[in-house]
Amino acid sequence: MTSINIGSILAKAKECHGLTEVEVDTLLSAPSSVDEELFAAAKIVKDKIYGKRVVLFAPLYISNLCSNSCLYCAFRQENTNLPRVHLTQSEIREQTEHLIRMGHKRLLLEAGEDRSFSPIDYVIESLTTIYETKVDGHSIRRINVNIAATSVEDYRLLKRAGIGTYQLFQETYHEPTYRLVHPRGPKADYNYHLSAMERALDGGIDDYGLGVLFGLYNYRYEVRALLAHAAHLKETKGIGPHTISVPRLRPAHGALFPTEHLVSDEDFARVVAVLRLALPYTGIILSTRESVAMRSFLLDVGVSQLSAASVTTPGGYGRPAASDSGQFSGADHRSLASCVDSIVRQDYVPSFCTGCYRHQRTGKAFMSMVEEGHIKKYCQVNAILTLAEFMAHFGEKENVTVSQDKWEAWLAQITDPTLRESARQDLSEVLKGERDIYV
Repeated sequence: MTSINIGSILAKAKECHGLTEVEVDTLLSAPSSVDEELFAAAKIVKDKIYGKRVVLFAPLYISNLCSNSCLYCAFRQENTNLPRVHLTQSEIREQTEHLIRMGHKRLLLEAGEDRSFSPIDYVIESLTTIYETKVDGHSIRRINVNIAATSVEDYRLLKRAGIGTYQLFQETYHEPTYRLVHPRGPKADYNYHLSAMERALDGGIDDYGLGVLFGLYNYRYEVRALLAHAAHLKETKGIGPHTISVPRLRPAHGALFPTEHLVSDEDFARVVAVLRLALPYTGIILSTRESVAMRSFLLDVGVSQLSAASVTTPGGYGRPAASDSGQFSGADHRSLASCVDSIVRQDYVPSFCTGCYRHQRTGKAFMSMVEEGHIKKYCQVNAILTLAEFMAHFGEKENVTVSQDKWEAWLAQITDPTLRESARQDLSEVLKGERDIYV
């Protein structure tokens, strides 16, 4: 391995051509002296594709009842010390109202796998409840879903219910480790879980998200396997992943996970950068498992979506005492307003956009626009307008103050002069109180 080889790999990657398996291995195995150049390349690629916007969302857990025995998860059925919670539709409405009052527009619905208490009908009813909930005319505009692997027919029902992206993480692609950490329950079936995205696509889901729980097995192996899975789905189904999530193992109440493969901060940052270069047109999601400092740093390394003000306890929003029934312990406990403030100070645009979903820019259509370089202009405009709406209705004083000097700079990043002038006019209207303007 030479610096010339790495330099040529990064030069190619900066043209948004992705990486081969050999190139991925080279970068993951390179000495730490290349990190600065690697991170810079990842930032260039992210800016080329998405510009300065960073999408924000929150998870909404509706049940922690679970029939699985995943060693790393607090929801595991053997954890008899965990207070079990299964939200009614009234409670889901109350939790949604709380999130709307924060200013959220995107949610990720999550639930433990219990087919008796949380069948697909319960999930569909919950989606309807969330979409129908209003607070002073504000509402959730898009719900992504992360629930257990299921059947083609169930995926059809999710699609008809109007979900955005369907997410499912393989957790670990290393089959012996998978079987070790999933000893019992429906999730113990490695192949059924691995093939879930093919069934989802057959059921009409067109935006899907993959992920690995880094720390269960060797991270280099997991990155290679994750990319191979993405390539397989792109080749066989014609659609690559809309998002990749990169959770790391965190302490969880009653968890018994192995610790020999925990990933250091330095290696984790490299993983994110390599994924950004390998899958330039795929969003990378980072959760509140990570610290404030790590989340801020990784915005410059390739992350394009962040959860914010997250609670992993069903019914936990507005009820801090319920945190002992959460899925895992987070590291970033800031409010949504504080997250917005921090992102703006980094010169990124916090985005609550759901425009692509509502304009049917999804699946192959979305990916084509991204690959042709057309999506960036929509991202920038919609990020500006949805941030302005947040500021007008939910922003705290420091949010409004820190953003006042940013609007013109962000507008200047819109290269199309006609679109830029239209965005400037729309921005003025939104700051006066107009809602839900998007392109």
